[in-house]
Amino acid sequence: MPPRRRSERGASSLELAILAPSILALIFISIQTALWLYGRSVALNAAQEGVSRLRLVQPPLYTAAIGEKVRSDIEAYAQQLGGNSLGDAQVKTPSYNNPEGQVSFTVTGETVSLVPGLTLKVSQTATGPIEQFEADDK
Repeated sequence: MPPRRRSERGASSLELAILAPSILALIFISIQTALWLYGRSVALNAAQEGVSRLRLVQPPLYTAAIGEKVRSDIEAYAQQLGGNSLGDAQVKTPSYNNPEGQVSFTVTGETVSLVPGLTLKVSQTATGPIEQFEADDK
């Protein structure tokens, strides 16, 4: 008796039913990763902007009020730059360390999530030297 041939009807539908959830999961993971990386980029950009502004303040002129003013400006900048992609952007009080000559800012926030209930936080810190201007001895 000759071997019986099986019909391959519906095989494509079955393959698609098995592969489609995996492909969709990969797409969502890729999009979520891109949103998280963009949120990190926004936080780092805001922290670097804060360092750029505060490193030009000379040590004898620096006060806590100046640090707070720059901090609040950078927080507004991070919220404007990030929009919905970096929610609840907060900037910690800057570290202005005169003896070491370093200034640093830390920006934190939450990125957009495609999964309800999933909270992805980002925190980026930027550090730079305080500019020291000296008069020429001529």
